[in-house]
Amino acid sequence: MKKTSKNKIEEFIRVDHAGERGAIKIYEGQLLALNTFVKDENLKKTIEKMKKHEKEHLDFFSKEIKKRKIKPTKLLPLWDVLSVGLGFSSAIMGKKAAMLCTASVEEVIDKHYQNQINQLDSNEKFLKEKIKKFRDDELYHKNIAYENGASKEGLYLILDKIIKTGSKVAISISEKI
Repeated sequence: MKKTSKNKIEEFIRVDHAGERGAIKIYEGQLLALNTFVKDENLKKTIEKMKKHEKEHLDFFSKEIKKRKIKPTKLLPLWDVLSVGLGFSSAIMGKKAAMLCTASVEEVIDKHYQNQINQLDSNEKFLKEKIKKFRDDELYHKNIAYENGASKEGLYLILDKIIKTGSKVAISISEKI
């Protein structure tokens, strides 16, 4: 197997750090809406549970950023604002939209993490195992979202496409900047 380059590993960690932070911000936006305008205690508990997983993921990538002296993406402040906005607006649209937001993002992240797993060599065994575990958590979140009403029917299909496109653009940019 070809050795994974240092630059590629830095890209992986930078983008994963940004993505996990973005996931937390999406959930924070949803919780803001749920605490102010939309009252749904069950949905709130579901989101809080998923947010805890994302915090574990972010903590890991934050440590890797420091340990490996990798610069985080310069666009973190922009991603924060956009993520909170996405979370807030999806929750305002209702439970189906909030859960679709999670499902759509997790479907992109599933492929993204699988791509990284396929590229990491045996010198990065610990990183690879962590990404595998985090991918499993993300798939669990996707399943929870569908169990809680995520739908791609009607106008929700358009929302799915918008969220997935935004996620893919953020990934591409965050790998490099």
